Amino acid sequence: MSGTDATPSRTLAGTDATPSGTFAKADAVALALDTLPGPAVCTTGYTARLGAARGEDRVLPLVGSMGLALPVGIGIAATTGRTTLVLDGDGSLLMNPADPLELGSRPDLPLVHVVLDDGAYASTGAQPVPSQRVDVPALARAAGVTDARRVEGADALRAALLEAAQARRPVVLHCPVTSDSGPPAPRVDTPLPTLARRFTMEAFERGEPRER
Repeated sequence: MSGTDATPSRTLAGTDATPSGTFAKADAVALALDTLPGPAVCTTGYTARLGAARGEDRVLPLVGSMGLALPVGIGIAATTGRTTLVLDGDGSLLMNPADPLELGSRPDLPLVHVVLDDGAYASTGAQPVPSQRVDVPALARAAGVTDARRVEGADALRAALLEAAQARRPVVLHCPVTSDSGPPAPRVDTPLPTLARRFTMEAFERGEPRER
């Protein structure tokens, strides 16, 4: 999740580059959803609000489900066979760090896991997340995900997403972002059963048939 004005620099395991200071989380969410047209899961908190504000049935905003974006996305990709986008946060990922093990055990799963990282729990008061001590791509690779990397800025994220869309395998993209300067998007006010029903129809019934 996100919410600070700057992301701590990484110093572990080859992550010595400093994060981009100009790429806002809202811009990263919009770019990812514009680039990949298939099912998308947005982690709980401000990212879910940003996803819900688009009003697209293919976007599933999670509410009160911190740490579950990746397992939900894994289930969707495994069931539908469609390239599934998971927009996660650093805090959400670290709440459930065993999830990459499941992703790494499925080398043919068409899933793109984007970890938006600004080092804070945005929607609960911007408390710091200890993500500065974690090399996210290295964590994913250790779990068996062969394509895991850091991407900084809009151009790098767009290029990586387009490449991932053709790969049909698990891809983890660690994307440093900054907090958004304006007020957050409105809370998700659509009843959750309605969201689930719309998403199920779009992702499972109207989508491409599963490849076998």
